[in-house]
Amino acid sequence: MKTILITGAAGGIGTHLRRELAGRYALRLSDVRPLAPGAGETFVPADLSDMDALLRATQGVDALLHLGGYSVEGPWQDILDANIVGAYNAFEAARRNGVPRVLFATSNHAVGFYRRDETIDHHVVPRPDSRYGVSKVFGEALASLYADKYGMRVFCIRIGNVAPAPIDERRLSIWISPRDLAQLVTIGIEHPDVRHEIVYGISGNTRAWYDNSNAERLGYRPLDDSEAYAAEVLARERPGDPRAAMYQGGAFVVEESIENPAPLPPRRG
Repeated sequence: MKTILITGAAGGIGTHLRRELAGRYALRLSDVRPLAPGAGETFVPADLSDMDALLRATQGVDALLHLGGYSVEGPWQDILDANIVGAYNAFEAARRNGVPRVLFATSNHAVGFYRRDETIDHHVVPRPDSRYGVSKVFGEALASLYADKYGMRVFCIRIGNVAPAPIDERRLSIWISPRDLAQLVTIGIEHPDVRHEIVYGISGNTRAWYDNSNAERLGYRPLDDSEAYAAEVLARERPGDPRAAMYQGGAFVVEESIENPAPLPPRRG
């Protein structure tokens, strides 16, 4: 059984994937927050800004699923430490320890300044909607470097919104169910032809803004479609900021700070 390291394992996406991947892989969980491992899991604490901690966490794993980081728009220093320094440390620790595959959780916010009346694919030029989005573009650039320079197999998933169900009109276009995300992750871990790929982390949504043919080329067959929730979602939708409603990134194109769903522990010193 392959051993998969999941950084940011205490977060919402990590929690979903722990459940979906249980029994398929031996899961090594890592986070700056404490976490109680379950059956088939081990826990290694690590701050992403600490290279030594990531070197310990990546020893002997078959793949790194890098979910960790600051997950919303917010203070530059937090994004710098967690998403810029943290992404570099994750890729570099994996390289030094000979980890053959890295799955990088990038984001729809790397391309959030495309309009909602556009359909985009994995070849478009990044248009980040926030400092957070910029950090994900940086991670995608690292992925390209480590694939080309060091021969690492890298799978970048531009995640939309992972949840049991979409909660608003925007998410009808970018939603992905936990089981569909687990399918994408399994492709990233197992597919023999992965070298350097960018795919969109969305279900088979009727209202999708993304051409996800690159994921389909690798065998992705989503099981879910947000349209099943559309009538309920649209019935409760209320008008919001018109600029946010114009762009795929939503509130990220106008907000300077968004409440972090997984607050970081207080800084030391």
